[in-house]
Amino acid sequence: MIQPIVIALLVVAAMGAALGLVAWLAIRSRNMQVWLGSYLRRRRHPPVKGPIHVMFCFVDHYEPAWGRVDLETQRRRVDRWHRDYPAMASQHRDADGRPPQHTFFYPEEEYLPEHLDKLAELCANGYGEIEIHLHHDNDTPDNFRATIARFNELLHARHGALSRDPRTGQLRFGFIHGNWSLDNSRADGRWCGLNNELILLRELGCYADFTLPSAPSETQTRTINAIYYATDDPHGPKSHDTGTRVKVGGEASGDLMIVQGPLGLDWKRRRKGIMPRIENADVRHSCPPTPERVDAWIRTGIHVEGRPEWIFVKIHTHGTQERDMDTLLGAPAHAMHAHLERAYNDGERYVLHYVTARETYNIIKAAEAGLDGNPSRYRDYELPPPPGAARWASPAMPHAQRADALAGVPDME
Repeated sequence: MIQPIVIALLVVAAMGAALGLVAWLAIRSRNMQVWLGSYLRRRRHPPVKGPIHVMFCFVDHYEPAWGRVDLETQRRRVDRWHRDYPAMASQHRDADGRPPQHTFFYPEEEYLPEHLDKLAELCANGYGEIEIHLHHDNDTPDNFRATIARFNELLHARHGALSRDPRTGQLRFGFIHGNWSLDNSRADGRWCGLNNELILLRELGCYADFTLPSAPSETQTRTINAIYYATDDPHGPKSHDTGTRVKVGGEASGDLMIVQGPLGLDWKRRRKGIMPRIENADVRHSCPPTPERVDAWIRTGIHVEGRPEWIFVKIHTHGTQERDMDTLLGAPAHAMHAHLERAYNDGERYVLHYVTARETYNIIKAAEAGLDGNPSRYRDYELPPPPGAARWASPAMPHAQRADALAGVPDME
């Protein structure tokens, strides 16, 4: 006869196994097995002396034709941004006196001159910059090269977007991949088709990719909360799954810089009261930018290794979806910026800088080169502003070129 204690232990073991199976199925359903190990093994950040400079970068998968809507609906979407974004952003300032910066990653396949003209006007008035977004499927290298090169020239010549590299004359651009599928990273091979996409982007002038994090998509990488160089394997997909961290005193390596936003677990907002939600730096109506989320982004502390006092917070949205515009252009956005300016801009513990994607890259490269002090001096460190963007005088110089910065400029704290 089986003893009661044995029966109890068997019941407990069965319950434990059932709970474990439920947890594993929940993890798999959200593709968390890809990155959860990296999250659990995360390292403590080194101590920081002096103020922490916060580079806050808001990137937008900006798709006026989302949902295959008609032209009038597209116009209403773009017109609302053209009208309401300055009204919101003009009420806020960072430590350098700049309003929030919005980087519009515009999809090549949705190009309409009238939409870009309105975004270009926002940029000319000092509210952001335009970069490249692309949805494609079953693509070929030749078609990809032709598509990106043509769009680069069009954005630059017609709309004053994109920088020319002062050393080579090549147009340079930041990139976000549609459907998250950078370098053919979906298991079924859809929404890309190119195993050598990182190489192609480098050759075409891409300075960095801003797609990630993509969780809960299967395209999410094992590497999280990092700024790193990825080396392409042209014979296999998802070469950016791992890479070499950008570090002070290091050099560019591999094929493409990957700039990731915060990714982690939110135990305060649990699914069905049990499973933590994924914090993936996505801002929309269903996940507004609350002070608690802002604090979590800051705590993630993404930085160039060896420069922990400069942290980069890259968040993202899909800005043209009607259900989200009140969040992005109304009271929740005001509350987010007010919290940033109140909690992370006292000049002693924190200094806040609103930056575009290009400026983020420039400041990363300045950190890599060993420069320190006020990062605002390096907004234009390697790549100058696009011709159509508002010119902004940095605290140290009107247009910081790489050679001047390397020669050393007095710090302007």
